Parts: sequence; structure tokens; C-alpha cells
Amino acid sequence: MKYSRIPAALAAVALLTSACGSPQAATTDGAIRVGIVYSQSGPLATYGAQYAEGFKAGLSYATGGSGKIGDRAVEVTYADDAGDPVKAVAAAKDLIGKGYKVLGGSTSSGVALQVAPLAAENKVLFVSGPAASDAITGANKYTFRSGRQSYQDVLTAKSYLGDGKKVLVFAPDSAFGKSNVDAVTAVLGGAGATVTSIAVPATATDFTPFASQIKSAAPDLVFVAWAGTTAGAMWQALDQQGVLSSTKVVTGLDIRASWAGFGAGGTKLNLLAHYFDGAADNAAYQALKAGVPSGKTDLFHPDGFAAAQMIVHALQTSPDDVDKMVAALEGHSFDSVKGKLTIRPEDHALLQPMFQAKLTGADAVSAAGTVTAEDATPPAATMKG
Repeated sequence: MKYSRIPAALAAVALLTSACGSPQAATTDGAIRVGIVYSQSGPLATYGAQYAEGFKAGLSYATGGSGKIGDRAVEVTYADDAGDPVKAVAAAKDLIGKGYKVLGGSTSSGVALQVAPLAAENKVLFVSGPAASDAITGANKYTFRSGRQSYQDVLTAKSYLGDGKKVLVFAPDSAFGKSNVDAVTAVLGGAGATVTSIAVPATATDFTPFASQIKSAAPDLVFVAWAGTTAGAMWQALDQQGVLSSTKVVTGLDIRASWAGFGAGGTKLNLLAHYFDGAADNAAYQALKAGVPSGKTDLFHPDGFAAAQMIVHALQTSPDDVDKMVAALEGHSFDSVKGKLTIRPEDHALLQPMFQAKLTGADAVSAAGTVTAEDATPPAATMKG
């Protein structure tokens, strides 16, 4: 689930390559080229920065520090899509035209849903990143994901419903928002709840009218799925209008920098967590922590780390045959930052544990529980191509 984002520009940094983030950069003969198209700039830049840092740490970890598959260097080119599907498709086409057979990235759901069919048309491996739309799962045989999907967030929220029957989804009017509405309707509606929704225009800056709508609806549970830089204003409006104190509000824990944006009502929230620093402790986590410049891991670092692990596994199986890469990933299980991850072969869903948390301060969170990968397993999707 995506929540508030505090954009921060990320300069493209070359990884084991002289590409320096430019799709036009020259490559070294014999190298295996990987293209990462993600949000270096735009509203999701902070998420993109975490993904890229995680990818670099994961590539080093998965290759034992060599940056190589056999005796061939993995050469990574980073391209900025600025969260714009048109720019993403243009960058992906440019890389594919240069012979790249492996692409990663997609911070935005809208971007991933445009790049996925391009991957199928050109028979290149595409490992989507933090993009959470459920529609990415089963998009086609060449598309995988290295993060969680909205349905997994909603399955984590299911335990909060209790005996309540009225659920309201508060989300942006976007592919991400619609994915959450669909997932809540399927999961909580399927459990007997009546699900309604409020879709907020992306241009909204005054949330008081929307908060009043929530209050008037008097739901037993409000499921908030947010994306963008306006989260602070949104939460303030919900708190000021009494929404947080009049009903149970469930939402996701966003990046650390956003926690203060919950404001005074933050401790009233029931938080779902894709990940937070220290949610799990294992060799992959320690490697990620050591590889992150700040020394503190955050929400989407694991997505980049897992993407690198998946890509390395695929390349180790066959560095040049994409169909063999796909076959190697289907059904593959591996230990990553969050714990054991498994790629479901029939639709490429990434099965993984999820977490529950409570905010205890502006910069402090405590673990409240773990939802197993089995309990957070989304229903199988039909592979589209």
C-alpha cells in the first residue's frame, strides 16, 4: 500500500558500470545488461531512491560481492520515468531497442501496467518494483513483481474488522486506489461486510469535505490507502473532523520520513506494514542495512533487494535466454529481507510475510504482529498472456 511520499531527488548512480544512469551510455563487451526504469524524480522519488539503494545492495549480496554472473559483469543502466507511464514506456523501448533483455523498476502502479504488456510484446523479463496494483500479478508470463500487492495489505487488515459490517475505503482516484477498493471488496466484502468507497481526485488539497463524508457514513472501519505528498493534510483533516476518534481507522505504515505526517492522531491508527526497519532480522537484512548509506532500512528497500536477487537467479540460470529465465523464477523460493519469499508459478504473485505495527512516537514504531505468507496469500489470478 502506498501512503504519503516526500519526494527527494535521486541522482542516478552507476552500479558496477559506467552507465551513470543514462540509457545512452556505452556498455562493456560481454557484459549482461539490466535496465532499471523507475522514479528518480517526480512524486514517488523517495520510494524510487529506496528501491535503487536496495537493488544495489541486493545485487552485491546475490553475486557474493562480485557483481558478476560467471565471468560476465552485470551492467546496470538507470532511467528516470518521473512516475509518468509515457516516459516509462519510452525509456523501456529505448533499452529494449539497445538489446536489453531484463528490465526492473516501476515505482508506480500506472507505470507498471504500461510496461508489462511491452515486456510481453518484446519477450523481455520485467520485474516490477514497489507498484502495488493487483493487476500486475498475472499480467503475462514475462512480468514478475518484487514487492507486495494490494490484496496482501487487505488480508493483513482483515483481522481488524472484528464484528463490524460497514467498511469504507478512502483512497485516491488512481489505479492504485482502485486496486485497493477491489481488494477490500473481495476480502472484507467476501467476509460479509458492506464495502463503500470515496475516491479522492489527485488534485485535491482540501480534505475537510471528504473527512465530513466519512463521518456522515458512520462506518465500523475505514481503510485508508494513500499515495502522494498530501498525506499530512489528509490525516490532519481526518483527525480534526473526528474521524480517527469516532471509528476504527486502518492504514499502512509508510516510509519513516512520513510518520510525523500522521500528526497527533498517529497513535490512534491500526497500522499494516509491508516492512519497517527491524521487522525481520536475517542475513539479507544485515546485508541491506550495511549497504544503505543512512544505515537505516525503510519501506521499499526490500523491494529493490528482492528484485536484484530474482534477476541474479534468472541470469545464473540462463544469461541470454529469457524464456529460461522465466522458467527459473516460476516457483522459486528464496530468503530475503522480509523472510522467505516464493514466486507462485501460475500467476507470479510474490508470497511473503506481512507485519502489523503501532506508532509510538513521531519517529518510533513497535511491532504488533506478523502475518504469515500463507495467511497473506492472494487468490490466484489468471495469466493473461
